Amino acid sequence: MSHQPGPQGQQPSQKGFPHLDVGGNARMVDVSAKDVTVREARAEGFVVCSAEVVAALLDRTVPKGDALAVARIAGIQAAKRTPELVPLAHPVAVHAVDVVAEVSADAARPGVALMATVRTADRTGVEMEALTAVAVAGLALVDMVKGLDRRAEITGVRVVAKSGGRSGDWHR
Repeated sequence: MSHQPGPQGQQPSQKGFPHLDVGGNARMVDVSAKDVTVREARAEGFVVCSAEVVAALLDRTVPKGDALAVARIAGIQAAKRTPELVPLAHPVAVHAVDVVAEVSADAARPGVALMATVRTADRTGVEMEALTAVAVAGLALVDMVKGLDRRAEITGVRVVAKSGGRSGDWHR
């Protein structure tokens, strides 16, 4: 696989890792020569919490307010700010973000399923934006319910699908 030299003529490492230069130093990959294409990524995660929290979410009686709405908005905001949080993530034009928070009253695993879909028309994908949306939505939700359940935890944050770009479509 050949790569174009990056800024200051930096070549990728000899092992072919584009995020490392020949000296093994981390660098941002130069994507300026890539085509602009429509790209989408979906990520998921789960906030495990007590049955008490699930009941409060369903009844809309969480003391801090509408926890699910706060989580959704936090996820959207986080997707747009990903390059500020992830050092080698490219600033991309985030054109759409959808964050869904679904309460699960399953007695075996009560909690909230989080899903984020991010779309762009740009030179690089939005997997990191989707992951960041889910992670921060989970953090916001934990913050909203921690008074009811100090054991609430975020689990299973992962990319489940991506489309567009040179590598094409992928599904977990």
